[in-house]
Amino acid sequence: MSTDNFFEENIVLENDIARLEPLEEKHFEHLLPLALDRSLWLYTINKINTEADFRTYFDTAVNERTQQLSYPFAIFDKAFNKYAGSTRYHTISFPNKRVEIGQTWIHSYFHGSGLNKACKFLLLSFGFDELHLNRIELKTNNLNKRSQKAMLKIGAVQEGILRRHIINDDGTIRDTVYFSFIAEEWNTIRNTVFKEF
Repeated sequence: MSTDNFFEENIVLENDIARLEPLEEKHFEHLLPLALDRSLWLYTINKINTEADFRTYFDTAVNERTQQLSYPFAIFDKAFNKYAGSTRYHTISFPNKRVEIGQTWIHSYFHGSGLNKACKFLLLSFGFDELHLNRIELKTNNLNKRSQKAMLKIGAVQEGILRRHIINDDGTIRDTVYFSFIAEEWNTIRNTVFKEF
């Protein structure tokens, strides 16, 4: 796929477990009840406490696609036949063949189901196989040990910690742990970590 019209494309990614759909207004009502679970936002930059908070978060995601800053997706769980959360490609640098997978949140009801792994496989596959990227990044709060463990489990390489990296919505300062996948490693990771797909 050419990256020239990436943001205009209607990109739908799916496998037997998950479907990623371009985020649009119709998803708001499905995702709002899930997003109001405050535990989802404990380690994130954005803090969602009210419907208004989520409206701002949601509109920002949709507008970032228009501005060619990110490409957000709604996550649909096929087994439960329900929307489960959201994720996106962002920090996109096509001249450097690099993107970040992030702003991912999945309601705890779907944790342990394999949904997150299925979504990561879709995003990694599309990134390396269709967009021909050299590098895909992930990052998380240094306090979020669960997320770090999950990233390592799917074959990401921890690169380091950026100290006092981000000021969260609530004014707290976070250290950020960076992880990555690179193109040269992808075939091995796909055939081992993601072999069920």
